[in-house]
Amino acid sequence: MSEEAITIDIEDEQASEAAAEESSDGLLFLLARLLFAIPLGFTAFNHWKDMEGTIGYAEAMGVPNADKLVPFSVGMLSFGSIGIALWRLPTLAAGAVATFLVGVTPQMHRFWEADEDQKQSERTHFVKNAAMLGGALAFLIKARQD
Repeated sequence: MSEEAITIDIEDEQASEAAAEESSDGLLFLLARLLFAIPLGFTAFNHWKDMEGTIGYAEAMGVPNADKLVPFSVGMLSFGSIGIALWRLPTLAAGAVATFLVGVTPQMHRFWEADEDQKQSERTHFVKNAAMLGGALAFLIKARQD
């Protein structure tokens, strides 16, 4: 076997390994997007189903113009979750989710003001949303790199 043939075999093997790694990375990235987007989409769906209740809760939490802001924010969450899951308009989608979380989290989950019986629940929601914000920002970075 010539030196040229060995070089070509090594290059072919390296290309095959790179393709296999890219394929597994693609599957992991899809799984990450779905694990992130599906719960967000489920949350948005539940808010759409009970929009009156969601608006009423937001009003009780002091959200101004809740009748307009709540449907708008739920729309952002819906768009963002679908866009991230399908990786369509990913910069806008991840930005919509991040914007939703930045606006909603400190307003709706004010654990520092909650009654003692609600404090732990609100803290948990606040921390969960902060973690999701981190995920949204990571997807935003990835989208801008693509």
